Amino acid sequence: MTYDERLKNVSVLGSAGKMGSGILLLTAVEMADRALLPENKGKVFVLNAIDVSDEGLAGLMNYLRVQVRKIAEKKMVWLRKMYAYREDLIENFDIIDEYIFDVMNIVRPTVAMETAYKSNLVFEAVNESRALKVKLLSQIKQNNTNDVWFFTNTSSVPIHIIDEEAGLDGKVIGFHFYNPPAIQRLVELIRTHNTKDEVVEFAHQYAKNLRKIIVPSNDFAGFIGNGHFMRDGLHGIKEAQILAEDKDMPLYKAIYMINKITQDFLIRPMGIFQLMDYVGIDVMQFILNVMNPFVENEDLHSDLLDKMLKQGAKGGQFSNGAQRNGFLKYKGGKPLAIWDIHKQYYVDIDTFKGECDEMLGELPVSAVAWKSTLRMKNKEEVFTKFFSDLKELSTLGSEIAVRYGKRSKTFAEKLVSDKVANNHDDVNTVMLTGFYHAYGPVNNYFD
Repeated sequence: MTYDERLKNVSVLGSAGKMGSGILLLTAVEMADRALLPENKGKVFVLNAIDVSDEGLAGLMNYLRVQVRKIAEKKMVWLRKMYAYREDLIENFDIIDEYIFDVMNIVRPTVAMETAYKSNLVFEAVNESRALKVKLLSQIKQNNTNDVWFFTNTSSVPIHIIDEEAGLDGKVIGFHFYNPPAIQRLVELIRTHNTKDEVVEFAHQYAKNLRKIIVPSNDFAGFIGNGHFMRDGLHGIKEAQILAEDKDMPLYKAIYMINKITQDFLIRPMGIFQLMDYVGIDVMQFILNVMNPFVENEDLHSDLLDKMLKQGAKGGQFSNGAQRNGFLKYKGGKPLAIWDIHKQYYVDIDTFKGECDEMLGELPVSAVAWKSTLRMKNKEEVFTKFFSDLKELSTLGSEIAVRYGKRSKTFAEKLVSDKVANNHDDVNTVMLTGFYHAYGPVNNYFD
């Protein structure tokens, strides 16, 4: 079966979700583009958008129309070439409308799982539940008479377990998009000892056509991205708890300070507690529960996460993409308050910010904001100078930041020594590309 033949009938499970909608968008555009090629003229491509919610699917279709229009506007030269045979399509808006129609015409929204029984390729983007994934993929495999392949978007469940328990005969691969899939360029590719070579070859071609950057991860729970982030997050929680105890302060103040250190002192796009909110405290806890049985000499668990969830502060995003409140309370995406886990309400940051900032101390004059580094050509020089200056300070903020940077490096090196990642460069690429860090965790800045 050729690449185009494999794409003639595809299903996306969980297509109305945060990850599934992005995967569906990318795949719909790729399938429509293949259908426009002269050699595929007259061939029918079908993309089943499968989800449990009719309301979610209705929202998905609106999302697709908006996003496909944006995509079309960026590739007018190519679209004019593809539609050159259509004399009725003259103006750009005519071509764009036709392309939107062609993409949307491929998509079949449905709550019926049975539609996947005719697919050649199935993308799985349901909840991060091993049992659910196995149940759904096993059901499709047993009822599908085609040579169906499975791409699972799991960010934590070992692929060989899904393969073995669902009976997929090596025709499954971990294809972990980063959030949001339509924007993030990184994909973690996880094969098992049993994964068929042809599945891997197709995955590379698909990723290339989507202009994604592939980083291979070995088949260990959490893989590279969550292998680092989960430990980094737990370390942030521990640092906040120690700080609160040492300075005899409320935990919410310590959370603010650690969040500020990880963002401003370590030059990251957001602080560690804001990142945990973005991922979702509930999602983080779920991933930790998946990973914990597979690690030795570690306890990947946090009582603080348990308490947050019991108190209803779980983070994540609303269906419109707005940030839900978690450790932090947000307005327009900006943190305004911190959750007081003892009194169970949010405390405005402005009421204690000055006191906490003074305790942390000033940043060196060589400090740079994360955003200013995006197009910086002399990053190595700037970072070397800044972290050298930071280490010379004896402030509370600098001491915690240097300790945090060293721990982050240790986590990255552990992924290589545990054979989760093949090398340090792969870990750095995941953190640079998938988490938008300004520099990789394996560096010389904190030596």
